Amino acid sequence: MQPHSIVVISLHSPKERVWGELIEMSSAGVTLRGIDLSAFDDFVSQVLHPEGDRIGLPTLFFPMLRIERIALDEARGSVPSLADTFEKKVGCSLGHYLAQFA
Repeated sequence: MQPHSIVVISLHSPKERVWGELIEMSSAGVTLRGIDLSAFDDFVSQVLHPEGDRIGLPTLFFPMLRIERIALDEARGSVPSLADTFEKKVGCSLGHYLAQFA
């Protein structure tokens, strides 16, 4: 996995899954611009219907001790990736959208 890949990270203690753009991965942990996976639909809705300023994604760091798994956000058969779903609904790729906030 390379920087700027779109990934889903599964964490433990507490259990959560986050989705977003991989910024950096090291032996200390992973830095990601992303959100809790359960907030994906709310994020897309805010992008489509902003009330005020457009929002980006927060930059998060997770220590390697909390990381259970990192998976590329890829389509599986007829099920689109979350990045594909974002692009279809918003009209631009996640990378292009996040470039506004860099």
